[in-house]
Parts: sequence; C-alpha cells; structure tokens
Amino acid sequence: MKKSTKGGEFIITETDFKDVFIPEEFDEEQLMIKKTCEDFLEAEVFPNLDRIDKLEEGLMPSLMDKAGELGLLAVSIPEEYGGFGKNFNTSMLVTDAIGAGHSFAVALSAHTGIGTLPILYYGNKEQKDKYIPKLASGEWKASYCLTEPNAGSDANSGKTKAVLNAEGTHYIINGQKMWITNGGFADIFIVFAKIDSDKNLSAFIVEKDFGGVTMNPEEHKMGIKGSSTRQVFFNDCAVPVGNLLSERENGFKIAVNILNIGRIKLGAAAIGSSRKVLDQAINYSNERVQFGLNISKFGAIRYKLAEMATRNFAVESAAYRAGQNIDDAYDALIAGGMDVGKAKLKSTEQFAVECAIIKVWGSEVLDYIVDEGVQIYGGMGYSADAPMDRAYRDSRINRIFEGTNEINRLLIVDMLLKRALKGELDLMTPATAVAGELMSILDFADEDDSLFAAELKTLKNLKKAGLMIAGAAVQKLMMTLSKEQEILMNIADIIGSVYVAESTILRVQKLVDMRGEEACAGQLDMMRIYLQECVDKTALAGKEALNSFAEGDDLNMMLMGLRRFTKVKPFNIKDARQRVAKQLIEANKYCY
Repeated sequence: MKKSTKGGEFIITETDFKDVFIPEEFDEEQLMIKKTCEDFLEAEVFPNLDRIDKLEEGLMPSLMDKAGELGLLAVSIPEEYGGFGKNFNTSMLVTDAIGAGHSFAVALSAHTGIGTLPILYYGNKEQKDKYIPKLASGEWKASYCLTEPNAGSDANSGKTKAVLNAEGTHYIINGQKMWITNGGFADIFIVFAKIDSDKNLSAFIVEKDFGGVTMNPEEHKMGIKGSSTRQVFFNDCAVPVGNLLSERENGFKIAVNILNIGRIKLGAAAIGSSRKVLDQAINYSNERVQFGLNISKFGAIRYKLAEMATRNFAVESAAYRAGQNIDDAYDALIAGGMDVGKAKLKSTEQFAVECAIIKVWGSEVLDYIVDEGVQIYGGMGYSADAPMDRAYRDSRINRIFEGTNEINRLLIVDMLLKRALKGELDLMTPATAVAGELMSILDFADEDDSLFAAELKTLKNLKKAGLMIAGAAVQKLMMTLSKEQEILMNIADIIGSVYVAESTILRVQKLVDMRGEEACAGQLDMMRIYLQECVDKTALAGKEALNSFAEGDDLNMMLMGLRRFTKVKPFNIKDARQRVAKQLIEANKYCY
C-alpha cells in the first residue's frame, strides 16, 4: 500500500514523486477501457452531434442504452450489482475519454455520477439491490434534483417539501426543481426536500412512475444543447417511506459529498474535451495557409498551441494524482475495517480541497483552450459549420456546474482553515515559521544545479508565499475573513496554482525516472513554462491580497517577502514554447 496522504497537506509538506500516480502508468486493461470509450464516440456520437443537439426524440436514451451494453455505465459499480468494480482512477479515465463527447458526456456523467452514486453510497441493501443493477446496465436512466429557482449555490435553502401521509406509508412531495440534467428521459430522480419544517434537506429515490411528476419543455441553452435539461415539478408525488435515502436531514451531507465526486470528474471531463479541441486546432494550423505558409509556422500560433498543451498537461497531472490519492485513502480505510460505502465517501471527502481545485482549474483551462481554438481557426472559428462553435458554447457551463468556480475557490480556503481548526492539518506551525523567516538574513549558499533543484526550490517558496498571506489574513481579519471574498479568492488562486504546479513537477520527475531526461524534453519544457506562470500568478494574487488588508511596516515587510518568495531563475520561455509547439505540429496532434 502506498504512503497515505492527507487531503490538503500538499501546502505544508513535500511529496516524493515515487508516491504519486501519473497517467503514463495506466495498465493495458485500463487503456483498453479508454479505447472502448474513444471508439464509441467515433462510431456513435461524433457522426450524430447535430442530431443530438436538436434533441431528436429517443436518440440520447438510445446512445445511453448502447453505452450500457458496452459496460460504460458500470465501470465503478461493484460486481455484485452487475458492474466491473474498477477503482476511482479508472472511472476518472472513462470520464476523461468520454469528456470529448459534448452533450453526450454530460448525460453519461450525470447518470453514472450524481444520479447513481447517492444510491450506491447511501442506499440500504434493498435500495441498492433494486436500483443499482438497472442503472448499471442503462435499463433505467438517472437524474439528480437539487437546484431550485431560489436555491442554487445555497442548496440547503430549497423549498421543496415532503410530508408523511396519515397512514405513515408515503412521503408526499411538493416542489419545483430546475436545470435538471437527463430530466426529459430519466426513470429515477434523486430528489432533495425538507421533511415538515426540518432545517436540513433529506434525500429520496423517486421513480417517474410514482406519479405526480411533471416537467416543462426542454430548456433553450447557450451550449450543451443536446443535454436534456428540464424544470421538474412534484405535485403530491407519493414516495414510499422505504425510498428515503439514508437518514432524515442527511440530504445536504449527501449533496455535498456527491458533489465532491462530481467536481473532480468534471475536471477529468474537461481534460478530455481540451485534448479533442487541441487536436483540431493543431490539424487546422497545419492545413491553413496564409502568406504562403501553414499558419503553424508562425510564432503567434505556436505560442497558442504550446500554452494550450502546457495547461492541459498540468491539470491532467493534478487530476490523476488526486484520483490515486482517493484510491489509496479508500484502500487504507478498507484495511482499517470501514464499510465499503462509507470508505468510498470518506476517501473522496478527505480530498475535497483537491476536488475543488481540479474542478476550477480544469474548467478554466478548457475555456482558455476553446477560446484559443476559435482564434486559431480565425473567421472559420466563428462559423457554426466549424467544430469550434460547439466546443466554445459547450465549454462555458463547466464554470457553473457542480458549484460555481467562485464558490469552489471560497471552499478551497474554507476547507483548509476548518481542517486546521479541527487539528487535522497543522497550518499554524509552518505559517509562523514563514513569518519568522521574513526577519532572517538571505541565505547565499551555492545553488544546487541538479535537475529539478531549481524548480523544487521555487515550488517551496511559492508554498511559503501562500502560507504567509493566508496566515496574515487569518491573524488580521479573524472572524471577518469569511466575508472578504476577494482576498479568499486571491489565496485560493495561490493554493490551487501551487497544487497544479507541484503535480506537474512530480509527474515529470517520475517520467524522467522512467524514461530518461532526453526522452522527456517536451514535458520538462512544459513543466518550466507552467511554473514560471504560476510564479507570476502568485506574485499578482499575493500583492492584491496583501494590499487589501495589511498596512504600514507589516505590509512593506510582507511585500518584500512576497518578492523574495516569487524570485525565479531566468528562463527563455519563448524558446520553450517553440519546442513544445514543434512537437505538437510534427505529430499533428496532442502528443503528451
């Protein structure tokens, strides 16, 4: 068993590259599963994208049926319920591969994730026996009903009510849900409602055939037009008491824990979508001729291709690192005697900080990539007949799905601070040490010029910058910090950038260990490009945060410390991007 890692502790500890998982380590069986997903998209989804976007009657359910026949809905379902029982990182790989599938990817992810997992993780034996096999095969399709017109990010403020009938046999549910993915064809709804005047939500498994379930026509959306999205109304919907999921008032906890999984899976889907767009952009740049040359010959285009590849490589490194951490935590909990369902939830909850980071960074990298994809296509990028049109529109929802990126940034800091208050993470000791270091004399010891030494030193200093600013903000603002959203988002930008940069360094270290330095020239370049940009981002976010709450000598001292912690060895980033782009252009695809 690998060394157990605590969620969030990356900011205060150093990680050995031998303890992380990288995508290059997937085994033959896992790669075959990925290939099955890619083949399915090529055969069934890509030729039918226009039909899917027109919401052709019965098409999406039929695609889900075909995916079910191939086992794509059952990868992480235990064998006893008709699944394959694969680990979390394998399910991440499936989400990544299917992520290029536009609206189909949304439908499949909603079904296998937020639609199925609440029952798998919180259901009793009878509920799991009844529902999971049919969800795993695709015979029944699932959706998730949490959001209401006045309850989005503040999910626990929902007004949908459940009242026990006089006979004590059924809960009568009344209320309205909106933005319900798969709503138009779902057989099963995971519905969140408050029983009587409860403070917190409860969760119910509602079958469409129970009656009292009606819905508005399909929503007209900016993107993911082929994803069925409906308002769903529950009008005296009678739900058997045996369909209460978990315990009364446990619904909000279910929603939060399932959303942790949804967040990291969304990041994985964004990686697959980014890779597809990047392939198309590279292909087009090699075909489009201007001024007598393929536009891939021009530095401005090469800059874009290299940046697109670098950012996707970085977030991919973070996603599979976190996925393996979740698997390792699960194995440790099972070895300690914990129930399987509880261990699944606890292992993901442990890495909720990382899940939020990957959701934010993955969705924002995809948005960057599709935007630059449009730019590389030029005028054709704005044409609805070219592929960037759909990619551009479909991307935008990801910064809103599974909690807005603003909410997730606030959660990153909030969860870290709460763990520190509970004694789960010792943030105070290293933060205090960094504050003391500001008064110390600079160390002018000889520089270590070995491979990765400069990058690891820079990374260590970036962590110090984050600890210095977070520690000072807590000390200065104390109970009012939670209201200072701009400062919290500055801190989250530093913390998230550090995690993704560290994950990239660790991946490249491991690759060099496996293949040798010469074979990893492109990955080394991308690592250094990303780290340079992380330094710049930390310097800007840090300065904005410090200027927002510190003053006088304290401000001057911390700004001086920030400059010290964001010093970086000079590096010709332009030439590095040229080398990365050259490999992409010669391969005519994303080749990392």
